[in-house]
Amino acid sequence: MHKTRVIPVVLLTGYNVVKSIQFKTYRTIGNPVAVARVYDARNVDELILLDIRASPEERMPACDIVSDITSECFMPLTVGGGVKSVAHAEALLRSGADKIAINSGGLADPSLIKALSREFGAQCVVVSIDAVSTSDGYLVATDGARQTTTLDARDWARKCEALGAGEILLTSVEKDGTMSGYDLDLVKAISASVRIPVIASGGAGLPSHCVGAISSGAAAVAAASMFHFTKITPQEVKEELQREGFPTRLA
Repeated sequence: MHKTRVIPVVLLTGYNVVKSIQFKTYRTIGNPVAVARVYDARNVDELILLDIRASPEERMPACDIVSDITSECFMPLTVGGGVKSVAHAEALLRSGADKIAINSGGLADPSLIKALSREFGAQCVVVSIDAVSTSDGYLVATDGARQTTTLDARDWARKCEALGAGEILLTSVEKDGTMSGYDLDLVKAISASVRIPVIASGGAGLPSHCVGAISSGAAAVAAASMFHFTKITPQEVKEELQREGFPTRLA
């Protein structure tokens, strides 16, 4: 049985680490290399690094930040934000990233997901889906959740899988930063729609929330506020998951 992963998320605006609430309010909380050092010391399974201003500002994430982190830290690193070409992805991988996360770039050009998968392998391609709850179900948001499309999140997840995505990073826009728990209906809907792993994101505030997400079909849980603003550690989350029957990699 695959072990359940617990993955901190670090959001960047250029060279600053920030934390968002529903993709609207942002609070600066530190330096990306310093934050990464803390998580590396805590033996996390992976780290997700997303530059949330890269796409709106039409640039790719800073490769020098990735190089600085990977020169000191040894946990697997997923990097996203502004990836719009194979060349962008290659630059990040050469800088030390292990996986590439793609969101707006894939929505604008779905063939890019296939191209990345063919070039680097499906295991390297993570499609990030920001989902908004509406009266018509869950719709996909783009450009840092600034725009809501008419695309059904389940349909988009299935298409991403068919194009060669290896994982889906699924974030509830409404739950983001609230620490009130994941949107379990969203997690269930997307997890039931695809065969590839789904990483639940948006809303974690307690280890029990993570148990709920895994029980709802997610293969991994991602969190930012819970680890930034409370005393709860990734190790505590893993221990809770283990107690509930979900194997994890304990320190």
